[in-house]
Amino acid sequence: MAQEQHAPEQIDPKTTGDYLEVMSKAIFQAGMSWRVVEAKWEGTREVFHDFDTLAVASMPESEIAEATQDKRIIRNRKKVEAIVDNARRMVELDEEFKGFRAYLRSHGGFEETVKDLRKNFRFMGEMGCFYFLYVVGETVPEYEAWCRSRGREPMAASPARLS
Repeated sequence: MAQEQHAPEQIDPKTTGDYLEVMSKAIFQAGMSWRVVEAKWEGTREVFHDFDTLAVASMPESEIAEATQDKRIIRNRKKVEAIVDNARRMVELDEEFKGFRAYLRSHGGFEETVKDLRKNFRFMGEMGCFYFLYVVGETVPEYEAWCRSRGREPMAASPARLS
């Protein structure tokens, strides 16, 4: 019998690290089993300094190389590098907009925000952006309508329904 799926828990981000953790989970979940990502998340938090944005943004190449060999995480080098690069960009935008939430809300709406997230952050596809914005408490369209607007059927076990 299939396990009932439901929307992930939303958070009220207090730091850029909170945003970075949610974004990183969206990145690791792309193309992966959500169960695998969840099973490795404690190790992922450790490898990425509990998502302290400045610490992640400062990770040297040697530490990135070590992370890609660490069995506690999903060892996809491109995704590991993307998280470090995204932390660096997040720090820049946080400073530029005097807060990351202010950056997210500077676009005028969901579609514009998604477009800018995809431009500024690596490995952030449409579904990853939807998940990210939903979890951090930003306004997103109703999931089924959003899927239909893109010509695809909503998944029974969609990221908007998983925890």
